[in-house]
Amino acid sequence: MAEKSTHKRLKSEIAGKTGRKEVAIKGGRRIDVMTKHKAVEIERGGPSQLEKAAHRLKDSRKSQKVLVAPSKSMSKAREAMRKVGVSGTVRNISGTKRSYVPKTTRPSGGKSRK
Repeated sequence: MAEKSTHKRLKSEIAGKTGRKEVAIKGGRRIDVMTKHKAVEIERGGPSQLEKAAHRLKDSRKSQKVLVAPSKSMSKAREAMRKVGVSGTVRNISGTKRSYVPKTTRPSGGKSRK
């Protein structure tokens, strides 16, 4: 499917002067925008697509990860990032709303050390 003009424009805005667009990562996949410290994925699809975008962010090996989704899908985007186990920022397309998703810590399992 062809890329929409709004998606293309948003990638250019986020990349700025120094960022790169459509950067290849392992597995033959691509990240929408990468800068020196940040990886950004723009996703308008449903929960399964948001989860795939979160996996791509996890594999980007950048310290800052941002998932851009429509306002109505922000809660699903946060849930997708939690499910994948990646910490980062979820923001809406216009940039007026954002929330941080911390990395989840796993329970210790109840074993005590003696």
